[in-house]
Amino acid sequence: MPPEGCPPDASAGGGSMALERLRAVPARWRALVALLAGAGSALAMPPFGLWPVLALTLPLLVFLIDATVDQPLGRALRAAFLAGWLFGLGYFVAGLWWIGEAFLVQADAFLWLMPFAVIGLPAYLALYTGLGCALARLLWMPGPGRVLAFAVALTAAEWLRGILLTGFPWNNFGYALATDLRFAQAASAVGMMGLCLLALAALASPAALFDARFRPQASPRDRYAPLALSVAVLGLVWAGGQWRLATTEVDTVPDVRLRLMQPDLPQDQKFRYDARRTVMDLYVSTSESAGGLQGVTHLFWPESAFPFFLEREPEAVERIAAMLPEGTTLVTGAARFEPVPGRERPDVFNSLRVIDTNGAVLAHADKMHLVPFGEYLPFQETLESIGLQQLTRVRGGFAAARERELLAIPGLPASVPLICYEAIFPDEVMPPAAAPGQRPGFLLNASNDAWFGITPGPYQHFEQAQLRAIEQGLPLIRVTNNGISAIVDPVGRITGLLPLGVRGVLDGALPQALPATIYATYSSWIPLISLLTGLLLVLMLRQRDIQA
Repeated sequence: MPPEGCPPDASAGGGSMALERLRAVPARWRALVALLAGAGSALAMPPFGLWPVLALTLPLLVFLIDATVDQPLGRALRAAFLAGWLFGLGYFVAGLWWIGEAFLVQADAFLWLMPFAVIGLPAYLALYTGLGCALARLLWMPGPGRVLAFAVALTAAEWLRGILLTGFPWNNFGYALATDLRFAQAASAVGMMGLCLLALAALASPAALFDARFRPQASPRDRYAPLALSVAVLGLVWAGGQWRLATTEVDTVPDVRLRLMQPDLPQDQKFRYDARRTVMDLYVSTSESAGGLQGVTHLFWPESAFPFFLEREPEAVERIAAMLPEGTTLVTGAARFEPVPGRERPDVFNSLRVIDTNGAVLAHADKMHLVPFGEYLPFQETLESIGLQQLTRVRGGFAAARERELLAIPGLPASVPLICYEAIFPDEVMPPAAAPGQRPGFLLNASNDAWFGITPGPYQHFEQAQLRAIEQGLPLIRVTNNGISAIVDPVGRITGLLPLGVRGVLDGALPQALPATIYATYSSWIPLISLLTGLLLVLMLRQRDIQA
């Protein structure tokens, strides 16, 4: 009886021998191939952006699943899962090792947790890659259609990775193509998940040169058509992106002059209360550089700017008021507290504040999607009772906003506030309660990537925020402690940038928003439509191959 998903074939002899040779490779060597292929795939992400490397590594993962085709289904699923998990482990360790830098900031308290971040988190994230490969094996078929099955299954797994257990869609495979701004334009229609499906299908297509028994395809059409189609689709997407960039003209909002201040403050000083005056001196002197603040309408400071609560430091408020000329508004990160009736300890929020020339707070926005173990602990009270703390060391952890709301800044269009890694969640960008027809004018991402030093992390974070601008057709103001701070127009072009590890200011105009993109209009449906369409095609191809 033929193995599940692989019907009998009169010419299977040579293919079976090739498959047996592949399966005869010791398991430890196949495991090493999966691990190294995953690690090499991290080169597709910023700051390297070598996305063609996936055309080498993804086919290897397909071949490792091919090696299971003559096994009983249960054993085959376990083998496919293991291959995917090892691939994912290599990918996430190589792509996310920089998270360990955060545990060196207060090494006396947190160094012992570094292995859990550098190995434990990738091991968890790799479960989704393993799940995707196991699902792909369920959909497997002899011919080139298995490449599409692989892409659909892994895209579904990536979607789950972005939503389960608060979600962590960092370095989704779609970001590989987004490193090229021309490919990234497709996100205005299909979003990150559409780019993910495209990247996985197109860059795994060299595997279609062989069938599921690891032999050359008998039909030249079956052998070369998937690769040719992938090259053609990538070429059309690239050309369409080039056309969009060449033909999209973006005006600027009149009578607005922005200044972004990047202090490059060492992270080990940022939360020291005894350094509060040094911090304020640095912020004020850096903000007033480049000819002073005259003519600047809006000054932006990064996330968690102060090692204190503004409400408890009138001297700091007075310095801000003295610094701001008439007509200049400050938008800054600043934690705030809110008393809770019947409870001694107030809620503390990671917030953005809008401050006028009198030092008055005109508006604020609180962070909604908090960082687990960074801003809060699961089972906070229980873990605190045994001496554990989150990295920010806020007693009780930060509280979260109930929902995202637009932030009103005088003299500017309404903004979408995205604090730190909130910018990595494409489905959480727009406020659900926005009035019909009320479209914000820009995205505001205030962050503090100094936790991670001069590593790939800030480059990856910036690309993800940049893709949010393209998806929504909205310009982006991104201000960070040590970089990357930038002004980005609604098609993702950088109009001004302060590099990583540089202290200084960036002056610039605010680009105007474009009309709502396809993705902005239908964002909640696009991942589902993409996956269901891909699954329908897989089932049709599988039925055709079984009947052949």
